[in-house]
Amino acid sequence: MRMDKWLWAARFFKTRSLAARACELGRIESNGHPAKPARAVQPGDLLKIRKDGGEFEVEVLALSELRGPASVAQTLYRETEASREARQKAAEERKLTPRFEGAWDSRPSKRERRILERFRGRT
Repeated sequence: MRMDKWLWAARFFKTRSLAARACELGRIESNGHPAKPARAVQPGDLLKIRKDGGEFEVEVLALSELRGPASVAQTLYRETEASREARQKAAEERKLTPRFEGAWDSRPSKRERRILERFRGRT
């Protein structure tokens, strides 16, 4: 079975083209080697998947040609304990980091611009 098709069926990516693009960018590793979209996936393979939601390290348990419900997709793989702990730790750190307030609704006034320039180190 193709790598991009399995990643799509296991619901790591929303479309096969996104899964194929992740493979091309080197965000997927199979048994320690960069994986191409057409690389064969077999039960027992260890995959490292890097995406916005974090870094997953999973063992392939089964293959599926069809994209089914999430409950079925979760039976296709098993995430390692180290991977699960690392993702939870990263999520906690994200919660603790301060949030950016956002931009002003309008252009900064002369006073606000001076404060910004002082903050940036310009005089």
